[in-house]
Order: sequence, then structure tokens, then C-alpha cells
Amino acid sequence: MPAYERGLKRRAVIAAGALAVTCLLGTTAPEADAREAAGAGRPHGDLPAPTGPYAVGTTARHLVDDGRRDPWRPGSGHREVMVSFWYPAERGHGGRTARHMDERAAAHFGSATGAGPLNYGVPAGKADWAAARTHATVDAPVARGSGKHPVVLYSAGLGDPRTWNTGLVEDLASRGYVVVTVDHTYDSSEVALPGGRLATSVLPELARKPGTDIGAVLRKAMKARVDDTRFVLDTLGNAKRRASLPPGLSNAMDLRRVGMAGHSAGGFTAVQTMHDDRRIRAGIDMDGTLEFPGPGGSGSELGTVARDGLDRPFLLMGTESPDSGDHSRQPSWAALWKNSTGWRGDVTLRGSRHGSLTDASSLLPSLAAQGAVPPETVRDQLGTVRPERAVAATRAYVAAFFDRFLKGRDDHLLDGPSDRFPEMRFAR
Repeated sequence: MPAYERGLKRRAVIAAGALAVTCLLGTTAPEADAREAAGAGRPHGDLPAPTGPYAVGTTARHLVDDGRRDPWRPGSGHREVMVSFWYPAERGHGGRTARHMDERAAAHFGSATGAGPLNYGVPAGKADWAAARTHATVDAPVARGSGKHPVVLYSAGLGDPRTWNTGLVEDLASRGYVVVTVDHTYDSSEVALPGGRLATSVLPELARKPGTDIGAVLRKAMKARVDDTRFVLDTLGNAKRRASLPPGLSNAMDLRRVGMAGHSAGGFTAVQTMHDDRRIRAGIDMDGTLEFPGPGGSGSELGTVARDGLDRPFLLMGTESPDSGDHSRQPSWAALWKNSTGWRGDVTLRGSRHGSLTDASSLLPSLAAQGAVPPETVRDQLGTVRPERAVAATRAYVAAFFDRFLKGRDDHLLDGPSDRFPEMRFAR
């Protein structure tokens, strides 16, 4: 099994804690600024266009949880969380197109200690991550007459920033959802905070520290993630706090119809939060195992969501990474499946790898074409599935799930194998 992304994050992010130490101990190279590196590849506008009928708007907000000190840096004060809203917007509204990543965050993401090299194999300084743009307009007004929209929360994998599935998030927003992406400060590779501050991940430092109990670190990370998500839900329910949002956005959110999705540890976060908080009606786990390493790194301990199961709909989306697959191949998924009483689905993307369900499918091939990453990195991260098909299938199944369980619209894509997506294998 692999290193940082193959330990503290890659698919078995939670289960293979001892492996996290192996890679992180070797991560000692000095930080490199991706924007200043010579010959940096440019992911330019390579996020595929959203497929829904709406234009997309976006806005970021800084939230402070006055009832909780930061679990990773208690001395820094109350917990700070950055979120972004992605929503159906008015067409033809002049404004600035949003970057895929904040410039400060992008520089760190592409550095030797950032998630680009550690999680996705892109050599430090070889990609100008700040050059990529989204299809969303900053602070655009909400689409007039569009009514209230279901809300979907999104959590990225351990070490990944909230921006690392923007292609999927934009597509959901274009289909009539308000999507809220959550950055888990000091877990995420980096979080750009107000006042020019950049909060970088504490996980590499902890993993290098002799005697670190990786299982305890990962349990702490999951608790912080769930607490962050529930705090965001509390904030969304506070009309006074919503007042600062762009015109119409506060009233456009239907908080009676809330779902959540996430990738890797974010998938664990989605279903674990769903287990802990009944405000979440439906959840998607994209290639995220639901267990922790046992004491001393031996054995494993199931998360409570796997032990107890769920009574509301969930979808498992697996890959063909060696440590992934459907619920019959994964003990924690098998436990969740067995112990649940609500609707459940399980699909696996043929020929895929862990990164196939993220923006890596859109951005890595472009970087490889420019010589910024070797072809073997693309194969390792994305497998043999055609990247554009991975993107199309992921978007379609995520939208079909939330359409069915948050909008009451069933296109029957989740009923079984489909000629539209032969790449998707169903498990029963």
C-alpha cells in the first residue's frame, strides 16, 4: 500500500494509518512556490463545463464557531471554517470568473508539502494551479424565479482542499442545487483565511512525530470534520448569518432537503455526519472507507456509522483501486450495508483509481500533455478509464441520487446497469 495519499488519504485514508507515517517521514523537501517554478504546467480552463440549465454563481464565507476552540491549534482561539457556496445564478451577469484555487492556497497546494505532490503525484512546482478557472461568477445574483433549491454539503478527502471537486460541485449547482463546500482547517492541505493568513495541514508534522498514534489522529480528524459540518448546518439555519449572502441566496436554500457527499475521508465524513445528524436526508460516500486503525496500528475499528447503519438513503461509489471495490470487498462497507435499513446503492467505476472521482480526472491529463507529470502518474491516479467518461459518470450518478431523494425525480439510472454508462458496475 502506498504513502501519504495511500495512507493518510488515498482511499484507505482512515484504515491504513501506519502507512501514513511511512510516506510523511520522507516528506522533508523545502517548500517550493508553484507559481515561481520554471516550466510550470498550466491546468488552464480544463474543468469541463457544467451540464445543467443554470449558470453558476459562487461566494466564499469565513465562519467562526464561538462555541468550540480549534481542536488542532487550541491556542489559536475559536474554530475557523471557510466555506464556498455554489448556486444557480442569473445568466448574463457581469462579474469576475472564480479561480479554481485562491492564489495563496494554490502556491502551497503545488509545493513540496502540499496535496498536489503528496496526494496526486504532481512534482512540486510543476503546475500553476492558480491558473485554472471555474465556470462560476463570483457573487452573482441567484437565478430569478428558480424557487427554492435542495442543499448539498461537500467534504473533500483528508489533506485535500474544499476546491478539489469543483467540477462536480459546479455541475450540481447548474442542475438546481445550492452546494456548500467545507474546508476542514489544519486537515486540508491549506486554507486561505482572512487577513492574508494561510492555515496549513498539521497532519504531516504529526505523522513525522515519533510515537504518534495514527488511529487517534484520524479519529480526531473525523470528529473535527463532523463538528465542522454540523456547525455549518447550524449557520445555514441562522437567518441573521445568512443575510450577508448574495441577493436571493438565503431564501433560495431549502433546508428541509439537505444531502451530503464527499470523497475518501470526505465520504466517511458525509455518512458519519448523516448518522450523527438527522438534518442530512441522503448521503454519498465516494471511495471512503469507514474504519480506523486499531491501537498501535494493528487491526481496525469500525466507525459508528458502519456499526449502526443508516435508516436513510446512501450511495457507495467505489473504484478499482487495489484497496477499493464494492461492499463485498470492504469490511467497513459490508458492515454499513448489512446494518442499514434505508435505501442503499453501490456502484464501482470500471478501470478507475481513487483520484478518478475528483478534479484529477480533468486536470492531470492536461498537465501530462504539457510534460508536467509523467504518463505513469496519470495511470496511477486515474487508472485506465477514459477521464472524460469518469467525469460524466460521476456527475450523472451523483445527480441521479440527489434528484431521486431530494427532489423526488427518478431517472431510473440507479435501478441497475445502464447502456449510457457501461463503465459503472452495480453491486447488490
